[in-house]
Amino acid sequence: MTNQSNLQVAKEISSSPFGTLPDGTKVLAYTLTNKNGMKVKVLDYGAIITECWVPNNAGELANVVLGFDNLDQYMGKHPRFGSTIGRYANRIATAQFELDGVQYKLAANNGSNCIHGGIIGFDKHMWQLVNSNADSHEQSITLRYRSADMEEGFPGNLDLTLTVALTDKNTLRLTYKASSDKATPLNLTNHSYFNLNGAGNGNILQHHAKFHAESCTPLNADSLPTGEIVSVTNTPYDFRHDTAIGANIDKLDGGYDINYVVGQHSLIQPSGAKQAPSLLVAQVRSELSGRKLDIYTDQPGFQFFTANGLDGSIKGLGGSYEKYAGFCIETQHFADSIHHDNFPNTILRPGEEFNSTTIYAF
Repeated sequence: MTNQSNLQVAKEISSSPFGTLPDGTKVLAYTLTNKNGMKVKVLDYGAIITECWVPNNAGELANVVLGFDNLDQYMGKHPRFGSTIGRYANRIATAQFELDGVQYKLAANNGSNCIHGGIIGFDKHMWQLVNSNADSHEQSITLRYRSADMEEGFPGNLDLTLTVALTDKNTLRLTYKASSDKATPLNLTNHSYFNLNGAGNGNILQHHAKFHAESCTPLNADSLPTGEIVSVTNTPYDFRHDTAIGANIDKLDGGYDINYVVGQHSLIQPSGAKQAPSLLVAQVRSELSGRKLDIYTDQPGFQFFTANGLDGSIKGLGGSYEKYAGFCIETQHFADSIHHDNFPNTILRPGEEFNSTTIYAF
């Protein structure tokens, strides 16, 4: 692998060395900063968001995403902190699928299932910087990755770009565009873990959440969707009204890890078709810090996860990460959609374009 990021980066966007891969490739961290002091750091390794410094209502900055300050930890095994996930976020049952009469086998890296694109997902590859831009209102970088035909078992040469933009209104915008020369399942997301009190500063059980979602997709014992879409009414999954994340978490086995349904449309369209609008799907706030996060997306769902597997053994920015040290709201299509005809379409075909935007408004 070689780092081909030779573009002149706009002066409002800085770049700095972040380490070297075993093959000698130099990894860079790009830092976007707005007029309010909000700062976002993104690697060209894995298109990973490593830091997100956000002011509270008193102007005090804190890094609100879990992550590391070194490449070695990102290269090793970790819970996908800040990662760009693909080719297929979440699980595919039995690590195989049939598409257009052809059977494809994937890596079984989650029991007998495939999760987050396989053994070497998009977050373990170098991406190429193709554009940077800074104007009076926002700064952005665009990173590109080509996922080769049959990489991790998925068909088609997939060309993907991710644009990360930071605005002076304290919004972080992620825009994904993709095309493929063969039909392929596609499900993209960012796997940032948020703690609005600051990374390493306690757990998120006292954060309050409100979800604009009436239903979810229940799971079987293997953490795969049953295919049902059920109401959240009278369940611990009901966040239609402002509720502390920890209020009902003891009623669950370990914590939250469930997909919420916010729409039934597809983001895969003929090239040039009008993109679906982004809708407000989730709101989370911390009374302790005064920070609030509103999440907008055009995706049909989001996975709500409360870092149930953390146990303090991982040390990152801000200190040790205990259970419930962060929450994820992974905007995406549903898990295992290729095995459920009633779920929104995730098959990207030649001549079509995947075009999706998620906005984190602080």
